[in-house]
Amino acid sequence: MANRERAQQVADAVGRVMYEKDHCSQAMGITLDDIGPGYARMSMTLRGDMVNGHGTAHGGMIFTLADATFAYACNSHNHIAVAASCDIVFPAAGKLGDRLTAIAEERHVRGRNGVYDVTVTNQIGEVIAMFRGHSRRLQGHVVPELEFDHV
Repeated sequence: MANRERAQQVADAVGRVMYEKDHCSQAMGITLDDIGPGYARMSMTLRGDMVNGHGTAHGGMIFTLADATFAYACNSHNHIAVAASCDIVFPAAGKLGDRLTAIAEERHVRGRNGVYDVTVTNQIGEVIAMFRGHSRRLQGHVVPELEFDHV
């Protein structure tokens, strides 16, 4: 089996295992649409309970979508990773009913540290948020290594 194919199978397994336990994303209607080595795409529709007093998407809801997508991308190699820091910019407002899509891409990994960029767009491709996350790998695996002997 080619390394690229195996890396994709590992990412797929990580995505399945993480999403089963990701009650926050499930409650918010966030779906895992795609995952690959160092990459994830997730989406959600902005509901009434996600809108702030200005009638636009609450920044915390958009941050949660971006942060979740970052988490799947930085764990996709099957090394447990957590956020060390992150920041977000909101160049446009999300609106009730918008379908938001977040795409996380690995920019740099060295040792236990990683840098990931997440772009959140609406259904017409307008950039709603830009997020940068710094990850830190911990000991352990999302999916025990032995499970991949049969993949």
